Amino acid sequence: MPRKLKTAELMIEQEFWNEGYHNLMGCDEAGRGPWAGPIVVGVVCLPHDRPDLIQVLEGVRDSKKMTKRMRTRLVDRIKEIAVTWGVGSASSEEIDEYKINPATKLAMIRALEMAELEPDYLMMDAFPWHITPVVQPSYMKLDFPYRSIKGGDSLSLTIAAASVIAKVTRDEYMAQMDEKYPDYGFRDHKGYGTAKHQAALKLHGPCEIHRTYYAPVREIIIQRTQQIALSTHEDAKD
Repeated sequence: MPRKLKTAELMIEQEFWNEGYHNLMGCDEAGRGPWAGPIVVGVVCLPHDRPDLIQVLEGVRDSKKMTKRMRTRLVDRIKEIAVTWGVGSASSEEIDEYKINPATKLAMIRALEMAELEPDYLMMDAFPWHITPVVQPSYMKLDFPYRSIKGGDSLSLTIAAASVIAKVTRDEYMAQMDEKYPDYGFRDHKGYGTAKHQAALKLHGPCEIHRTYYAPVREIIIQRTQQIALSTHEDAKD
C-alpha cells in the first residue's frame, strides 16, 4: 500500500463552514525575502461541500515543504478543484517604491480581483494587514472579515493551496528571468541571497528586477559606485 503523503488539514475551514462562511478564501505569498523579482500572492476558495478534499488534494501543504515535482504535479489539480483562484504580483519597482508590506497588499488585492469572487471570509498566512501601512487607503480596504493565522500554510489546506499557486507562479517567472538575465542564476536561487547570487551581483551589479532598497543590494551598489569612482580617479591621475 503506497504511503500517504502529508497534507494540510481542514479543521479551521470546517469551523468557518459551520458558521456559514461558504466563500471562504485563503491567501499566501511567495517572495518576501529575495533580493530580486516580484512578490506573488495566491488566493484560493475550495468547495465547502466536497467531503473528499483531503483525498483529492493529498500532498498539498506548505509549499516550502513540498518538492518542486510535487508542486508542479498538484498546482493544476488545485486550480481544477477550486471554486475559484487567483494570483497577483507586485514588481520589484513597486517593492522599491512602497516597501515590502504595502507591495504584498497590492499583490493580494490583484489576486482577489483575478479570482472574481469576493470572499465572505479571508484567511491569511500570518500577515498583519491591520498594522502595516497602506499604499492607497481607499483602494486597499478590505470590505470583508479576515484573520491572520500563524503557520496557516501548515494548518489550513486552503492557505496551503494558495501557497502552492504563489510559489509555482513565482518560480516560473524567475526561470524566465534567468533566460533574460543569464549572469545571475535566477533559475537556481529564485532571487534569494545565496553566495552565488551575491558573487554575481558584485561582478555585474544589479539588473532591472533587483530590489534596490534591500540592504544587501544597496550596499553592493554603493561599493560598485565607490570602486568606479576610485578607478576613474586613478585613470585621471595617469
